[in-house]
Amino acid sequence: MDAKLTRDATALIVVDMQNGYLHPKGSFARLYGNAASPQFDLTLLRRAIPGCAKLIAAARRANVPVIYLKYVYRPDYKDGGVLIQEINPALKTVQYVADGTWDAEIVDELAPEPGDFIVKKSRYSGFHATRLETVLRSLQARSLVICGVTTHFCVECTARDAHMRDYRVFIARDATDEANPAWKEMALASFQVGFGWVFDVDEIAQSWSVADVR
Repeated sequence: MDAKLTRDATALIVVDMQNGYLHPKGSFARLYGNAASPQFDLTLLRRAIPGCAKLIAAARRANVPVIYLKYVYRPDYKDGGVLIQEINPALKTVQYVADGTWDAEIVDELAPEPGDFIVKKSRYSGFHATRLETVLRSLQARSLVICGVTTHFCVECTARDAHMRDYRVFIARDATDEANPAWKEMALASFQVGFGWVFDVDEIAQSWSVADVR
């Protein structure tokens, strides 16, 4: 590994693993359809679920805090901003991740446990106008492992913002995915040049299984 990662002062951030993005009856599927396409294949997003499950289990075994990010909007979308009002207003027609709805909930396979943290957001980055940094400071976290969807939107935006705040940032390659494979590879390639590190889930889990040297 190119950088030392231990469970000490580390937190796991699970990005937007919600029904709206991942379930065949979620708002993304209702809006864009489930048919595979070389340009936009929603079925690819579900490939992130097993890796996230493995990483979450490893974090809990190692007492690494697990933080879930949930992308939500008010049901009336008055907090939707430019994305909802101008770029893609069709999202409103499918009740896209409306707060308090099934669409906004974490998928059953990755259900949070009582000791986990849940941070709501209404923009791509988990740091924008949220309590994420307050939680991380309370946990005294300096290294962040990030997984979830989608790679070149919310995962990348959150990871880059973390880098700007001088966290050591690691993205789990096989616990993130994108609706277009090229977008995923481009995001990971550019990220590891100047923002952080990209490791496999097994590498991260192994690093957490080794006792920290203090």
